[in-house]
Amino acid sequence: MKNINKNVIYLGWVSFFTDMSSNMITTLLPVFVVYVLHEGVDKLGIIIAVSTFISYAFRILFGYLSDKYQIVKPFMVSGYLLSAISKPLLAFSTSFVSVALLRGVERMGKAIRSASKDVLISHYVQNKEHGRTFGFHKMMDIAGELSGAFLIFLIFLYIPKDEHSIRMIFELTVIPGFISVFIVMFFVQDVPKQEKKVKNVLNKKDYGLFVVLGIYFFFLFFIMSDQFFILKAKTEGYTLSIIPLFVMLLTAIQSVTSYYSGYLSDKMGVIRTLQLAFVFGILSVSMMEVNLWAAFTLLGLFTIFSLNAVRSYISEYAISKGFVYGIFYGGVAVFSALGALCIGYIWRYYGFESAMLFSEAGMSLMFLILLLKRA
Repeated sequence: MKNINKNVIYLGWVSFFTDMSSNMITTLLPVFVVYVLHEGVDKLGIIIAVSTFISYAFRILFGYLSDKYQIVKPFMVSGYLLSAISKPLLAFSTSFVSVALLRGVERMGKAIRSASKDVLISHYVQNKEHGRTFGFHKMMDIAGELSGAFLIFLIFLYIPKDEHSIRMIFELTVIPGFISVFIVMFFVQDVPKQEKKVKNVLNKKDYGLFVVLGIYFFFLFFIMSDQFFILKAKTEGYTLSIIPLFVMLLTAIQSVTSYYSGYLSDKMGVIRTLQLAFVFGILSVSMMEVNLWAAFTLLGLFTIFSLNAVRSYISEYAISKGFVYGIFYGGVAVFSALGALCIGYIWRYYGFESAMLFSEAGMSLMFLILLLKRA
């Protein structure tokens, strides 16, 4: 870790506490929506779609603004602050509409900060080790998620597993949320501004990157999100005391393998690493009917290997980094949101088996297309 800049380390802690609070929400949200608020799986799909779309689509705008006006740290501070304020308010939700609204506001905070955060990480990459730098940051990110799930597990050992407890946990997210805001405000150094003003934000040389990004977007359309994996665990009869263990496994796998996945991306290249990630993704959905522990493990491997590979790919080759990161996250938004809507609808009206077949067929097609892409 000696080659990791101190600003990336500070930002790693920011992400640690932010994702601790986020995972305290996402671990219980499917159960809260379906079993506490008594809304259907299709409503959960709508919530996932709305929050995902807002989270990623607006990153295009703020990525553009970050490059155009060289705004980095102010976007990060405001984004983390908005998320820290909105998460605890979920404790007062009474319908899927209010949940979708608050999740949208919280995800807007993530949209504001995300492209600028990746620009800052890219700026402080040392010795051209893009994969390792992003791998380290994501390791801290996922370690925070693991901590959030572990806190829920500990809490449920001592208090009743009921609606009141779930709402209390939502309220507690205010603590790690504001710790992250404090760190980013007072410890993370801003990126120095360039003397020359940017005229054309998107460089023509960046167009070639969109082939790989497009294949990744379509794969995300077909893969089931972790929220559907959690719901599958609930439908299989797992209790609220066990479900956090699935989430802990998912996040632990990502945390343990994040740095190595970045190292692998530096050594064997983005395309091959992404091909490997696609295999993990296909197997994760296939294992949902066989062994949920294996399914969560494989989903974690897909998530971390693919994300670190694509982020380091942009860091290394993009000219207009902020805008390309924005487009990347925007594409993730649109395709993940539409995919969540489709899978939620198919699951509700045609059953889980049909939803799984839809997912596997689409992912397999994207994998074959990526195989034809030369490294």
